[in-house]
This record gives sequence, C-alpha cells and structure tokens, in this order.
Amino acid sequence: MRKYSTFIANHAKIVLLFMTVLLVFSYFGYKQTGINYDILTYLPKDLNSTEGQKILDEEFNNASTGMLIMEGDDREAEALREKILEIEGVEDVISKSSLVGQMVPKDMLPDKLRDTLYADGSTLMVVKFKDSASSMTTMSAIDQIRKLDSAPKYLSGISSLVKDTKDVIDKETPIYVLLAVVLAIIVLSLTNESTIIPFVFVLTIGYAVAYNFGTNFFLGEISYITKAIAATLQLAVTMDYSIFLYRRYVEEKKKRETTQEAMARAIENTISSIFASSFTTFAGFIVLVLMELGLGRDIGLVMSKGVLIGLLTTVSVLPAMLLVTDRYVSKYNHRVLLPSFDKLSDFSVKHEKALFVLFLLLFIPAIYGSVNAEVYYNLDRSLPQDLDSIVALNKMKKDYNMATTHFLVVKEDLADSALTAMVDEIEDVDGINSVISTNSVLGPTIPKDFLPQKLKENFNKNGYQMIMINSEYQTASDEVRDQIHTIREIMDRYDPEAYLTGEAVLTDDLTLISNSDFTRVSLVSIAMVFLILAFVFKSIALPIILIGSIELAIQINMGIPFFMDQTIPFVTSIIIGVIQLGSTVDYSILMTDRFLHEYKKLGDVNQALSLATRETSKSIVTSALSFMAATVGVGIFSKMEIVSTICMFLARGAIISMLVILFMLPALLSTLFPFIKKTTKSLQ
Repeated sequence: MRKYSTFIANHAKIVLLFMTVLLVFSYFGYKQTGINYDILTYLPKDLNSTEGQKILDEEFNNASTGMLIMEGDDREAEALREKILEIEGVEDVISKSSLVGQMVPKDMLPDKLRDTLYADGSTLMVVKFKDSASSMTTMSAIDQIRKLDSAPKYLSGISSLVKDTKDVIDKETPIYVLLAVVLAIIVLSLTNESTIIPFVFVLTIGYAVAYNFGTNFFLGEISYITKAIAATLQLAVTMDYSIFLYRRYVEEKKKRETTQEAMARAIENTISSIFASSFTTFAGFIVLVLMELGLGRDIGLVMSKGVLIGLLTTVSVLPAMLLVTDRYVSKYNHRVLLPSFDKLSDFSVKHEKALFVLFLLLFIPAIYGSVNAEVYYNLDRSLPQDLDSIVALNKMKKDYNMATTHFLVVKEDLADSALTAMVDEIEDVDGINSVISTNSVLGPTIPKDFLPQKLKENFNKNGYQMIMINSEYQTASDEVRDQIHTIREIMDRYDPEAYLTGEAVLTDDLTLISNSDFTRVSLVSIAMVFLILAFVFKSIALPIILIGSIELAIQINMGIPFFMDQTIPFVTSIIIGVIQLGSTVDYSILMTDRFLHEYKKLGDVNQALSLATRETSKSIVTSALSFMAATVGVGIFSKMEIVSTICMFLARGAIISMLVILFMLPALLSTLFPFIKKTTKSLQ
C-alpha cells in the first residue's frame, strides 16, 4: 500500500478532480436505474401463484387489475368506461355492459352477478392494465383515471397501492437524505473538535452514495425499499471508516514534517483496520442474497456494494479532500462535548460478576419478546390510511363486502359440469361472496350465444379459463389463509394443473417464504461473522463472546415490540438482525482488540479492561450516535411504515449495541478470561 498511499497523498487535487468527474457517470447510471414498487414481484418464479400470475399476464393480458367503484347509474358508468378505455395502458374495463351487453337490464342478471357489480348508488368495474403493476405506463394510466371528470370514483387494487407507494417514496426520499445528513453533522460536531470535519465526512460519503446508486444501473432495477433506505444506511455504516482515517491522520501530523507524508502514513496504517471493520459489515449485507425472497438479494447486493464503495472512497476521496481543506479543518476547532468515561470503566470492572449474571438473565425476556413479537404481511397497512388506494379499499370492504380478489386459472377444456361443480363448492367456502366466470355470467336466463366475444376473451383464452373469486377476508389474515388452503384443495380435485393467484395468494406465499428466510439468513450471518472473528483474533472463545454480546442487543431490539404491543412489517424481522450484527459488532471488536493489546503489555486483566474501556468508549459512542443520527430522523418522519420501522429499529439497535458493549462486554471478558486464554493463540 506504500505506493498507493504516496500517490494519493501527493496528487490530492488530481485524485479529487477525477473522482468528481465520475459523479457525472454516476448521475446517468442513477437515471437509468428502474425502481420496483411491488414487493410481490420478488417471489420465486416457480411457485404455483407466480406461475398463475404469469399466465394471467401473458395469455389474458391481465398484468394487473384494479377495482373501480363509481357512484352513479349505468349510463354514467358506461360513459366513464369509454373514457377509461381510451387511456394508454388500459387493456379492458369489465362491467355489466362488457359482460352481457348494454341491452340487458341489470334486473335480468343472475342474482350473484348483480350483487357483485352493484351496491346502493354505485357500480363496480374491473380495470385491466396492459403492463405490470409497477410499470410507468400503469402508473400514468392510474393517474389519468383519477383525474377523469366524473361522479365520485374509487380505484383500489395492487396497482393503485403501488402508485401511491411510488408517490410517497418519490416525495419523501430527498427529505430522508437531508435529515440523515443534518443529524449526522450535528452528532459529528458534538463529538469532534473540528468544526469543518463533519462536513468533509458527509461530503465524502456523499461521493460513495452517488457511486453506489450510479452502479445500480448494472442491476437493472432496485426496490423502493432499497431506494428509500440505501443512502441513509450507507451513511450510517461507513462513517466509522472516515473517523478511523482522520484520527490516524491527526496523530501522524504530529510526527511527520509534511501533511502529505502524514496522510500517506495514515492511509497505509489504517487501511487494514478499515478493511477488517468493513468485512463484517459486508458479510452482514451479502448474506441477504441467500433469501428466497428476491427483495433480500436486492438490498444485499446494493448495500454490500455500498460498503465496498465506501471503503474505496475513504482511502481515495477522503484523503484528497482532507489535504485540500487541511488549513480550514485545523483552523476552526471547538471543545468536544463527550465525557471522559473514567467512571464507566471503573464501574464495569468493579461490578463484573453482577453484570455477567445480568447479561445471562436479560436473554430470557429478550428472546421471549423476540420470538413472540407479531409481524404483518399486509402491504396496504404500511401506507398512510388517507391515500386514495386505501380509501378505495375501505370502500370496497364497506359497500361490497369485498377485501381481495383471487384468480383461478383452469384448463379451457374442463367440462362444464366439472366447472359448475367446482364453482359451486368455491362459492360455499367461508368468506367467498362471489365467483365470476363464463358460467356464472350465463345464468338461467341468458343464452350462451348471446355473450359478446369480448367476454369470452376475458375469461377463455389460449387453452385456459379464468375465474375471479371475490373474498370478504383481508389479505394476510388467518381467515384468508384458511380460505386459500380450502380453495386449493377444491381446485386440485377438479384440475390438478390449475393455478390460484392474486394479491392475497401471493402474500400467503410471501408469509411462508419469509419465515424460512429469517431462519436461514440469521444462522448464516452468525456463522460468517464467527469465522471472520475467529480468523481475526485466532480464537474460539472471543467470537462466541462478541457475537453473544451483539445477539443480546439484537434480541432486546427485536423483543421490544412485543412488550410495547406493536406489530411490525415482516421485512423488519428478516433484515434487522443481520444488519445490526454486521454493523455494530465493530464496537466489540474495537474494545476487545484494545484489551488484548493492553493485557500483553500490563499482564493484568482488570487494568487492561479498565484502560481499554476508557480509551475506546469515545469512538464507540461516536460511531453509535452517528449511526443513530443517520437513521432516526427517517424513522420519525417517514409516512411509509416499512421504511419508518426499519430505520427506527436500526437507530435503536445501534444504541442498544453500544450500551451492551460498554457495560457488559468488559464483565464478560473478565469473567471468561480463563476460557479466552486457553483458546486464543496470541495469549498462549
């Protein structure tokens, strides 16, 4: 690294200019990166539900649907239908006239069909979009439908939810970044003597964030959750690298004749520790790619890439920027508002036995709360309840007793008798209020030849028949889960190759996959971090102790919602543990490394622990407060509950990890030192 560090130090302006030019390419890469606002599209492609969705998309041009309620009579509904059909991105609008023609009065419709399409003073229509729920064409179509001049109307469905999600995220994301930057600068100003250095740190990480978002172009698209949290999370987890390098640079300036030589030495002597620190964070994110749910791969790739880019930026952009601004960084200083932590180090050593027992006892309520904390999978619950899509969904529930719609795809050559028998059985399932198919439209009064050709294309096409099943049960509820299971049993008896899909069905599969993902990523992340720590410390005992410390912090963090009677989004329970482990285990590494260093010099465990705690506490507190500052503002501000909850958990997790390390890790190291000494190579 000598040649590299010397080059960076001696060509600061050229390096900074080159890295700034790269921002232009990052901007174009960012603009070309797609954003996916539909979590359900991240389900595995080989599920029965996703294969059924593919058939709906490709064979029936039914990529996404929306339920449109319009207050008014048939004449007004037909006029609105004609306007909607002219909008680009709309495939069809299913209404009474498209099913049986305009000449058939609604009183002649079969009772079940009439009850499905009409309620007091309103008419229900099904809007079919040509493209996927998260495509820009569908988003534009929904916007135009909402703007049409007509009687009051309400459009619900996954496409509307996605549209409202997009609007909220696009509006709030710049504010997330601003909050993270402002709060991080405040914390860094309180914990560093230089008035200028917080701005240098944040600007450096800004380069890294820009590079990370620009290189997402090679992934094609990222999820809206990744878009919302990636910048603030990258700021939070990579701030340590800047702090490490700057503090070493300050030390080297006292020993060297020039700032260039000091910076070269700082880079050379710091890069190994920065690399080690980033490796555990990288491992915490990259393990998310093992999730069966594609959302984990999305977040994992973007954030693990962000960690590596943050590392590279710290040893290139930051040194150049520090050298260019050195005169100002050194000139404007103020008092650091952090205590000495002398009393804390004495307290931890003096009460080591009690703290060790407390450490063990805390696992009981922490694990109990974590295991029993409730999660939800209903996507609309994470949105503000005053959004158009949520208002429309609530109206569907109230006026039509319809909370969700399943789609059943069977073979076109299924006998009419079998189809009728299957539909009759499905209609008798608890919570099903209507089943719409070709047979249900016919009824006893309408001849088969009377049906419009458009109707046949909507329900019978390319070897398949589609059946719409309307349910009064809420997506992700226990009732709809039992309902889906019963419908699958019925369809398998009549057509073993049938497909059942729809929002509730896809969400049910999401539930099952998420549970297995949680177990998988948790175990693998612990195993990876264990191996890293075992390699770094050449020890068996130390990885167990350090991971145990962070795992207690994680279990406390994840258990708090249970004791607060809070239900959290399912994504939170999967990703928080691995991110908190990878991001905050650095606190324990820093203290333990200093303890081993002091013990080798002093030969006394308590003295070494006291000194290590005192000397590392400021760095740990600074890092944890910076992490919290970068995420807590987003957690408080965001109207998206998924984003808000993730950020609040990260902010809280950083503080809990800090407290566990400062108060309990010294007690663990002292109490278990005989075990540590026997299993650590450097102490033998």
